[in-house]
Amino acid sequence: MKMKKTILSCLMLLAGLSASAQEQKGTTEYVFEPHWYVNIQPLGVQYTLGEVDFGDLLSYNVQAAVGREFNKVVGARLAINAWQSKAGSRIFNNDYKWKWNYIAPTVDVTFNISNLISGVNPKRVFTFGAFAGLGANIAWGNDEAAQRNTEIAFATLVNEDPLAYLWDGTKTRFVLQAGLTGDFKINDKLAITLEVSANTLSDKYNSKKAKNWDWYFNALAGLKINFGPTYSTKFIPAPEPEIRYVEKIVEKVVEVPAAPAETAAEPLRRDIFFLINKADIRTSEASKVSDIVAYLNENKDAKVQVTGYADAGTGNDKINDRLAAKRADAVVAALKKAGISADRISFDSKGARVQPFADNDSNRVSICIAE
Repeated sequence: MKMKKTILSCLMLLAGLSASAQEQKGTTEYVFEPHWYVNIQPLGVQYTLGEVDFGDLLSYNVQAAVGREFNKVVGARLAINAWQSKAGSRIFNNDYKWKWNYIAPTVDVTFNISNLISGVNPKRVFTFGAFAGLGANIAWGNDEAAQRNTEIAFATLVNEDPLAYLWDGTKTRFVLQAGLTGDFKINDKLAITLEVSANTLSDKYNSKKAKNWDWYFNALAGLKINFGPTYSTKFIPAPEPEIRYVEKIVEKVVEVPAAPAETAAEPLRRDIFFLINKADIRTSEASKVSDIVAYLNENKDAKVQVTGYADAGTGNDKINDRLAAKRADAVVAALKKAGISADRISFDSKGARVQPFADNDSNRVSICIAE
C-alpha cells in the first residue's frame, strides 16, 4: 500500500567506498648476480715513453684475463699482458733504437663506474669501468740494447757504457698499473671490450739511466665472455590502494518499503602453492580448489582466471615457462574434474618473468581469481 505522506529532509549516512582505480601492477627491479668472466684481447698496441719519435716506440701487444664480479661495483681479475717493448735515445741528432720481449701478470681490482652511478641495468649498451693493480714484469731478449750501447760508445768515444742500466738475461721487476675499460654489449654473455692502461716500473727497464720511473701505455681491444647469469629480476608489488570513506546526505521520498537490493558476490581469490620443480596439487592446497568450485556453483554467471608462475631464483626462462604452464594446467584440470565447464575457465602462465610475491619461494604458485 502506498504511503501518501512524504518525508522530507530525511538524513541517511551511507558508507561510500572510494578506491584507487589503478591496476595493481607493481614494478620489476634488476638484481646483480656475481659471475666469472674471461677477457681475450688480441688487438693491442704499446707506447713506451722515450726520446725518439712517437711512431718509433709503438709495438704490438696482447692480453688475456680471467676475473669475477663480486657485486655491482667491485670485482677482481688476473691479467697477463705480453709481447714487446721499445726504447730509443737521440745523441748528436742520431737515433738509436732497440726492443725486447716481456710478459707481465698483474692482479687488479676492478670498478664498474656505470653501475655505481646509474645502478644495475642489463639493457645498457655501453658500460664504463676502471681498474688498478700490481704485478711483475718479466723481460728478456735485450740483445739489441747491447748492440746500440756499443754503437753509441764508438760514435761518442765514451769509454764507459752509455746505457748505464744495460741488462741481459731475464729480469723481473714490480709493475704498477691503472686504466679504464669500456664494454659494448652484444648480448648477456658477450661484449666487445676496450681498454687503456698506464704502467710504471723501475728506471732500469729500458737500460737508460733517467733518475725517474720508466712508463709504457697499452691500448687493447677484444671480447669479454660472461659465465652464468649476470642479473636476475625481483618483483615489487604495488602498494595497497588507498581507501577513503565518504559520508553522503541523501534526501529521499519514501513511498513503499524498498525491497533489499540483490548484491553481487565479492570476487574470490585463492593462491595455490607448489613445491619446488613440482606441478601437482598437494593435499594441503586441495581445499582451495574446493573453495573455487563452491563459489562457481553458487554464482552461475561467475568465471575464473587461473595464472601460473615459477620462481626466478631457480632454473632458467625455458624451464620456468614450462613449469608455470603445468601449474596452471593442474588447477584447470582439477576444476574440470569437479564439474566446472571449460567455458567458465580461462588460464595463462607468466613463467618467472613476473613475480607476484616479494618472497622468492612464494612465486611457485597458481593464482585463481573467480568473479
